[in-house]
Amino acid sequence: MQGKPRPAATAAEALSRMDQYVALGVIAQQEVAQLLGLNVTDLTCLGHILGAGDSPLAAGDLAELTNLTTGAVTGVLNRLERAGYARRQPDPADRRRVRVVADPAAGARIFAVYQPFYDRLGALFADYTPDEIAVIADWFGRASGEVRAHLAQVRSGTSIPGKPDTGPR
Repeated sequence: MQGKPRPAATAAEALSRMDQYVALGVIAQQEVAQLLGLNVTDLTCLGHILGAGDSPLAAGDLAELTNLTTGAVTGVLNRLERAGYARRQPDPADRRRVRVVADPAAGARIFAVYQPFYDRLGALFADYTPDEIAVIADWFGRASGEVRAHLAQVRSGTSIPGKPDTGPR
């Protein structure tokens, strides 16, 4: 498959388009969370739980994936359990640990909301060669690392010009 000709773009133009995409994504996540009776953080965590599939996550895994504290994840899991979206189950390999699994009916509701969007994105990916998709996937993977680094900097208070470093919160 040969890729389609693409209009030239600078890094600044790509960043501007990324900002627009992220901003729309934030609004969309808020709307979906509200539709499902969740907040955005809980919806994000539920997405990771669903994404784990047959390899349920431990609470610590979820904290690492989301860059949340384990205390915050405990609150998220409590809310997801109360809302019927997920449940804790003992880890068969280590009974002292728990794993988090999504309720199958809740998973079906989430997928029903997101499937039309994923279908649209799938149609977009159909316009790209496997090599182009590999570049896109690589960029998103590497950019996620940069988001984590920036989040750590923001949380440390060192990224705000003119604000003295107050250390970790």
